[in-house]
Amino acid sequence: MTTHLVKIAVGIESVDHLREVQIERLRQAKEPGGAGALRHLTRNTPRRAEEVLDDGSIYWIIKGYIRVRQRITGFGEAVGRNGKPRCALILDPKLVQTVLLPHKPIQGWRYMEAEATPPDLTGKERKLVSSLPQEMADELRSLGLL
Repeated sequence: MTTHLVKIAVGIESVDHLREVQIERLRQAKEPGGAGALRHLTRNTPRRAEEVLDDGSIYWIIKGYIRVRQRITGFGEAVGRNGKPRCALILDPKLVQTVLLPHKPIQGWRYMEAEATPPDLTGKERKLVSSLPQEMADELRSLGLL
């Protein structure tokens, strides 16, 4: 049974900003001595790792809403900036926008069962959302107009 993770994208302003940051991290990872893959370091390793690796994703909370997901392709070991051991979430670089889902602030990551996840945006919805300023699209969605 697939399980997902949900986490706040700290310091990220939009899906495009997340994409830019991750493109740079992936570029650095592919340099000599780099990790070789797009990774996100976290303090704790999921105990339900097998369920997450069964086609699980990390759902990113940006500005109070789950806006995008990214497939988790593996886990690894890493050392954080402070020299302490960390879990590396190995991520597929492809970002998949989702229907906005309000989410309370959380610290770290949490499990999210498949039935609680927001659906992916369709191509038509993506075009509409990308043609509007983010704040306007968020407001229209909160009013049930989008």
